[in-house]
Amino acid sequence: MKWLLRLALNLVLCMVLAAWIALPALGVAVLAAVLAAALVATRRGRQALSVAQVGLSTLTERLGSSAVIVIGIAGVVGVLVALLAMGEGYRQTLSGTGNEDTAMVLRGGSGAEVASVLARDSVVQITDAAGIAHDAGNRPLASPEIVVAANLHVRGGLPDDVGSVQLRGVGEQGFAVRPGLHLVEGRRFTPGLRELVVGRGALRQFDGLQVGKTVQLGSNPWTVVGVFDSGDAMDSELWGDANVVADAYRRGASRTSVVARLQNPAAMNTLKAALADNPQLSVDATTTLEFYAKQSEGIVKVLRIIGMVVGSIMGVGAVFGALNTMFAAVAARAREIATLRAIGFGGMPVVAAILMETLLLALVGGIVGGLVAWILFDGYSASTMAAGSVGKLSFALRVTPELMWTGIKWALAIGFIGGLFPAVHAANMSPAAALRQL
Repeated sequence: MKWLLRLALNLVLCMVLAAWIALPALGVAVLAAVLAAALVATRRGRQALSVAQVGLSTLTERLGSSAVIVIGIAGVVGVLVALLAMGEGYRQTLSGTGNEDTAMVLRGGSGAEVASVLARDSVVQITDAAGIAHDAGNRPLASPEIVVAANLHVRGGLPDDVGSVQLRGVGEQGFAVRPGLHLVEGRRFTPGLRELVVGRGALRQFDGLQVGKTVQLGSNPWTVVGVFDSGDAMDSELWGDANVVADAYRRGASRTSVVARLQNPAAMNTLKAALADNPQLSVDATTTLEFYAKQSEGIVKVLRIIGMVVGSIMGVGAVFGALNTMFAAVAARAREIATLRAIGFGGMPVVAAILMETLLLALVGGIVGGLVAWILFDGYSASTMAAGSVGKLSFALRVTPELMWTGIKWALAIGFIGGLFPAVHAANMSPAAALRQL
């Protein structure tokens, strides 16, 4: 029966920890306020504070063992936050691409541009649909585009180290529908010629993309004539004339998408209704903001799972470190604890005091780990691995306050587990037996 009781207790502990990790900041604040009030207002709480004060006063004599807890937990939090910062940076890059004034139209059921094919007739009907804005010449602000994958040598890699980059062929309104994009060097490509403008992110990732250079894409040489900056996912792309890109990759008159400026955000519904009412079209339309946000969901989820798994594995090691340290601290303070029990201190104040000591060390470790991750990784440039038809995406890691808070909650959870069992052991010690052993 004892093993069943222990199993039940362990399951309850796991459920409590899962609830703690999922608890929002407001819930943590309320819980902390309730516990603080209990410590101050109750007799056992005041006893726990007294015992904790004695234990904390001896921390300077146990710097080495205490550092084991702090450094171990700091390592866990640092790695966890760094891994989660990858997903957050990727999410912010894609979710920051596009806006609610611009629509993306793909073939129905296509989850990505590279999986979409729009025939020429469809493209014409889409660009003439209601809801799309027009320029001063009454031309629709719509850019039929084609997206293909091209291979280039990775900057700083081995001679045969080749990566995939996204090559986007844009229509004559390609720049007009994206007013946030601007050239930082050179000029725009000339329609009808094999010329490219490249994003700053692609320039950092691949060789031979400086202005004036010639690169081989497929079986054709292309000249780089400009560099642009958009501050979003577009920075990882190469741009050329849609007709030239389609001819070079034998795509004929088809396109993968149509990007259009809307008359206003509310015109999105007008455009959707117009496309849905056309029996010759089978397309899906979303705002570019929504489209790119959805593109990030899968990879962000994978990165978060990886971060949690790695953090959990490292957390197990940190828990054992905390257990060993706190069991040693309890053994060293056996006479003190036995004396407190003999003069009337209950077991609960002893448990609470040891837990407070461990949680304080864990909190320090969590803050240190979060700060180290922020100093080393916030803003650090990275890129996705290219595979198949998906090009490299350059992005910067983002260590946000939410991620640091997540790391601190993990640190406190590790500290709680590492201090709970030594605390219970201390509370169950027989005062007479403990004093006889010393």
